[in-house]
Amino acid sequence: MSVLDSAPEQKDDSFKEDSSPVQAAVLGLGHGARFGGSLEDADSSANADMGDESLAGRHSHGRRSVPGSDRKTRHRGRRPRAGGFGCGSAPAAPRADADDADACREAALTLLDAAARSSGALARRLVDKGFDTNVVDQVIDRLTKLGLLDDRAYAQDLLRSCLHRTMGERGVLLEMTRKGLDPGLAAQVVAQASREGLFVDSAYELGRKVARKTAGLDLKVRKRRFWSAGSRKGHSPGLLNQVAADLFVSDDPLD
Repeated sequence: MSVLDSAPEQKDDSFKEDSSPVQAAVLGLGHGARFGGSLEDADSSANADMGDESLAGRHSHGRRSVPGSDRKTRHRGRRPRAGGFGCGSAPAAPRADADDADACREAALTLLDAAARSSGALARRLVDKGFDTNVVDQVIDRLTKLGLLDDRAYAQDLLRSCLHRTMGERGVLLEMTRKGLDPGLAAQVVAQASREGLFVDSAYELGRKVARKTAGLDLKVRKRRFWSAGSRKGHSPGLLNQVAADLFVSDDPLD
């Protein structure tokens, strides 16, 4: 027997001591598991570490999103346009010549060259452009005295335009108010037109148009369409009844 064969077999314990941290790392065990922590705690901590690493990897390397999700996110953070649906009028940007009457007058003349306007509508536009309200009032008064602004003439022109579109008394009054005319002046012009029978003529003209377009349809359908059109244009119910009784008496129009 040789000396090598007779030597007692010795176990290498250094491998055990060195392998415990490696095993702990492989199993996902933290310091708490090796020094008295439970396996449940170790599993939860390992899952948390894996979740953090996966999130970090996704953010660092980027993850392909569902088609359309980025577009929705961009639209959600976008502000509505000034003057668009869902927001009020954009605040006027401060301007250096806000108190300059000459600049305000030039802006007013430019607006009047583009389209006829009432004094109220013109004043609103000038204020929206950033001019001081006191300066705007002075410019409006000056233009009115010079005859460049005439609300009554504008109201008459607007009345003729509305009658050409076969609008009724209520519809014309609302249109004048929307265009910035003084409510008192608008009421006077509409009342005068009503006394002259202009809205009666407008209602009959509308009735003849509807009668021609609905020729051959059922009488009830024709009347219903006339009533719908007359109501949208602001005619009174009594006047609509009168026109319907005169024009829609048979299935053939204008019998």
